[in-house]
Amino acid sequence: GPLWQRRLLDVQLAELPAWLGTRDLSPQGLLGGVQKAWNSYYNKYINVKRGGPAGLSMLLAGYCLLSYSWNYQHISKISFLVSF
Repeated sequence: GPLWQRRLLDVQLAELPAWLGTRDLSPQGLLGGVQKAWNSYYNKYINVKRGGPAGLSMLLAGYCLLSYSWNYQHISKISFLVSF
């Protein structure tokens, strides 16, 4: 198909600059891309008919990892003080 209709995984390395030129990199276009990615994730892992808790637990695990990484320096300072 045309280059502008292909997904990133379908684009060859030599076509990457031209493919990036067809993307909408405005704030509104980036927000639309984030919304599309969220909807895809939600429909694949959370909003399924016979799905288990896998999608929700994956989202919760990601939140825990992100929260831990944000607070890592604070946690490491507290654990250093507690050891003395």
